[in-house]
Amino acid sequence: MKKILIISPHFPPSNLTAVHRSRFFAQHLPKYGWQPIILTVHEKFYEEKLDHNLEKLLPANLRIEKATAMAVGKPRLIGDIGLRAFYSMFKKAKAIIRNEKIDFLYIIIPSFYGALWGRWLHHATGVPYGIDYIDPWVHVFAGSNKKLSRAWWATKVSAWLEPIAVKHASLITGVAASYYEGVQKRNPGLTRKAKFFAIPFGSEEDDYEKLRQLNLAPYLFKVGSPAFKLVFAGAMQPMAYGTLEQIFSAIKSNNNYFSEVEFHFIGSGKNANDPNGYNIKPLAQKYGLWQTTVFEYPKRIPYLDVLVHLNAADAVFILGSIEAHYAPSKVYQAILSGKPVLAILHRQSTAVKVLQDSGAGFVISFNNEDELKEKIKQLPQQFGNFKQFVQAFNPAQVNKSDFEQYSAYNITGMLACKLDEITV
Repeated sequence: MKKILIISPHFPPSNLTAVHRSRFFAQHLPKYGWQPIILTVHEKFYEEKLDHNLEKLLPANLRIEKATAMAVGKPRLIGDIGLRAFYSMFKKAKAIIRNEKIDFLYIIIPSFYGALWGRWLHHATGVPYGIDYIDPWVHVFAGSNKKLSRAWWATKVSAWLEPIAVKHASLITGVAASYYEGVQKRNPGLTRKAKFFAIPFGSEEDDYEKLRQLNLAPYLFKVGSPAFKLVFAGAMQPMAYGTLEQIFSAIKSNNNYFSEVEFHFIGSGKNANDPNGYNIKPLAQKYGLWQTTVFEYPKRIPYLDVLVHLNAADAVFILGSIEAHYAPSKVYQAILSGKPVLAILHRQSTAVKVLQDSGAGFVISFNNEDELKEKIKQLPQQFGNFKQFVQAFNPAQVNKSDFEQYSAYNITGMLACKLDEITV
C-alpha cells in the first residue's frame, strides 16, 4: 500500500465537526490501496469537552500519532490549536514522513495555520502535499470593517499566509468547489501545477448502527409531547443571524399559526463548553418566543447524542448562510436521521441539490438577500407547504441511490483517485 499522512489537529475524542472528515477518510482509504497515518494533537490540550464514544467509531488498526501543544493560558491569548501545536506537529510530521517513507501529506483545515505545515514539510522532505478546505480560509470575517479589530487582523493575516501555504501544493480539495475558487483566483499560477477537486463532506451510515448498539436516549427535550419539534444541531453561521431574526419576527406576527411548533437549537452557543453562552436566546426573547417556541441548549453535546436528538425530532431544521459557498455538513447526517428536513439555503449551495435529488427535504432557496426577505415574509405559507411535505414524507422512499455518492466510502474513493493520479 501507498502511505498517506493525514494531519488533523482535532481528532476523536474531540467532538468538533471537523474530526469526521479525517475519520471518514482514515476508515475507508485502505480499501483503495492507501494506508493512513493520523497525526493529531493530544486530547489533553483540547479546549472542548471530549466524546470518548467517538473513539468506538474508529477502525481498530488505525495508527494515530499525537503531538503536544502549548496549554491555553489565562487570559486566553492563543486559542487556535494549530498555533499552539505548530512546532511540535511540524517536528513529529517530519519524522514520520522520513521514517515511514510517506507518499503523500494531506492537511485538513481549519486550523488554517496548519496549512503552512505542507509548504515547509515539502521543502524539508520533498513529500507532495494537499490541503482540504472544510471552510474557506480567506474571506471577509464578520466585524472586519473595524480597523485593527481581531476580525480585521484575521482577514489581513489569512490573505497574507494563504499564498505561502498553497504555493507548492499538488492537490487542493474542498467540500464544494466554491470553497477553493478564491484560491484559484488569488493564485492563478497554482492552477497549472495543482489539481483542484470538490469532495462533499459525506456521512457514514454505519454510525447509526453503532448508535443503536449503544442504546442512547434523548435528554434535552421531552419526547411524545404534542408540539411539532424541529431540531437545529451545530454552530450558527455568522451570516445567518439576520435571517434568523427575520424568521422570529415572522413567527411573532403569525403566532397562532406556530402555537404548536418548537425550534430546538443544540450546540449553537458562543463557546463549545459554556452552557450559558447563548446565541439564540437574546433574539428569541426580543420577539417573545423564548421557552414557548424557541429553545436553546448552547453547549456542544457529543456527536452520537446529536444523532439521538435528530432521531427524536419531528423534523430537522437547517439554516444556511447568505453566502453562496456555504455547504452545511449537517445535511448528510440530517438525511440519514430518516426525518424530513426543512432547509433555508442559498440556491448555489451544493446542499440544495442533495436535498432535492434525494427527496429528503423541503428547501426554501434564494439568490440574494432581497429574495430571501420576501420568502421569509411568506413564512406561514412556506411552513404550510413544508407540513404538507411532512405528511407525505416516507423515509423508505428517500432516493438513497442519489445520496449514495455522498457516503463516506464514496467520497474517500474520490480522494483516492486523485492521490493515485498525483503519485503515479
